[in-house]
Amino acid sequence: MTTSEPQSIRFYSQEDIQQILQLAIARQVDDKDTEFSYEQLVEIAAELEISPESLKLAERDWLAQQSQVQRRKAFDAYRINKFKKRLGNYTIINGFLVLINLISTGGLSWSLYILLFCGLAIGLDVWNTSQTQGEEYEIAFQKWNRKHQIKQTISTVLNRWFKALQI
Repeated sequence: MTTSEPQSIRFYSQEDIQQILQLAIARQVDDKDTEFSYEQLVEIAAELEISPESLKLAERDWLAQQSQVQRRKAFDAYRINKFKKRLGNYTIINGFLVLINLISTGGLSWSLYILLFCGLAIGLDVWNTSQTQGEEYEIAFQKWNRKHQIKQTISTVLNRWFKALQI
């Protein structure tokens, strides 16, 4: 499209409009740390003729998405910490076995085979831990998420029960 075309002929899809507005807002704000108040959000929505109900629904959906993102970050941190623990166990156990092999035979012989096989297991563990997409990741996340929610529910119930007992 040329710049000499009249503006009345231009048509954009909803996705195009969202992308254009997102870029315009990003360019408008010089400082990335600038925050907008809820009143400003309502005002912007009103200027775009977005109903308050649609804005509240969109905000609720956004909050749910942010909650999901936070849970996934917590799950990823959990997986990494779990891997670090397994790596530490691997290092301690194999270091001990290598030391026994060095003391008993004066060199490395049978401990190298153990290092090799355990190293293969650690390599596979690295691969599985680094995968953040796919069916296996989703299954592991859902399992962790259920367990985490159950723990939160039990904790909440126990806290309420203890508070009721204190009164």
